Amino acid sequence: MENSQSNDKPSAPLYLIPSRIAETEPLEVLPLSIKKVVGSIDHYIVENEKTSREFIKKVNPSKSQPSLHFEIYNQYTEASEIPKLLAPCLDGQPVGLISDAGIPAVADPGADLILAAHQAQIRVIPLIGPSSLILALMASGLNGNQFTFHGFLSAEKTQRRKKLASLDKKAQKGETQIFIESPLRNMKVYEEILATCDSETLLCIASNITSPYEAIRTQSIKEWSKTEIDLDKVPSIFLLGSSHG
Repeated sequence: MENSQSNDKPSAPLYLIPSRIAETEPLEVLPLSIKKVVGSIDHYIVENEKTSREFIKKVNPSKSQPSLHFEIYNQYTEASEIPKLLAPCLDGQPVGLISDAGIPAVADPGADLILAAHQAQIRVIPLIGPSSLILALMASGLNGNQFTFHGFLSAEKTQRRKKLASLDKKAQKGETQIFIESPLRNMKVYEEILATCDSETLLCIASNITSPYEAIRTQSIKEWSKTEIDLDKVPSIFLLGSSHG
């Protein structure tokens, strides 16, 4: 009696690969396990092929560049394209998802792709790496048990100030409020925070995280109003909160 054998291949995982968030050597902020995983993957879904190639080369210099296959995935990617991006996994080839900076799908594209992987019974494996949001929260001294990340605030001034007033009220109740801004608008938003928030609200500004120029400081709005700071073009995370002791 002949043994019947299925032609179906078991699916391979989708790895969520963190990248550096500052111009430091990747293996100074990433575990060595990243090097091993990168060495085992030839198919990548990335925001930018050039920066991803450079990242892979720095993490694993012995990795053959000509063997690599890249598919672009960003905020402009249509949902109809996602099955093609995940096709190698279903064919038994592991795929790595890499953001330009930080960890995939957190303040970066990736959530829709990852959800589609789950729906296709593809195993999703997140790898350890630096998240500017979590590192800022860790170092802020603000409530790490209750917090909300709001992404970018509105680019429209009136709406932005209204949102800041709402976040300030929540912060005063002890829930840490986290948001980011384009480095080009940092100073404008900083000035609006000082003008809008209560003088006793605590503000943490975490800039250039993991770089040699890293600066993280938490103090009251009243104290910030007396502090000279230049955030122009400086990548920063803003956190509003209160004393929770």
